[in-house]
Amino acid sequence: MTNFEVLIKCDPELMPTSANPGDAGYDLRSAESAVVPARSRTTVNTGVAIALPAGFVALVHPRSGLAAKHGITVLNAPGTVDAGYRGEILITLVNHSDEDFQIAKGDRVAQIVFQKFESATFVPVTELPGSQRGNSGFGSTGVK
Repeated sequence: MTNFEVLIKCDPELMPTSANPGDAGYDLRSAESAVVPARSRTTVNTGVAIALPAGFVALVHPRSGLAAKHGITVLNAPGTVDAGYRGEILITLVNHSDEDFQIAKGDRVAQIVFQKFESATFVPVTELPGSQRGNSGFGSTGVK
């Protein structure tokens, strides 16, 4: 496990927290009261802005309990927060249920996971090397 510093700007009550030592995800809280209408979506402010070191990305994931119990998930999961972004982290939540979902200020609405990444250099070619899979795509391996 590697520790690194994430510079953060937020009110202390909105500081991301992990539920248990060693957890990968840090809970993000809503900075406002909001409603995610049934079968619709809402963008929620977190009041959190961060600065990541180069070579890292923050990924915004849904909270499993909200998804399982209420049908609430992050619309573009995982959301990507690049190292160069300095604005507030906003979360677009979608409600897959038939009931409006109420969010109070301070409610945990998503989680953020930090990850190292490698940069790629694209090499143009006229043909790709073969592989066992080839160009078999969607559904090519069946469901059983």
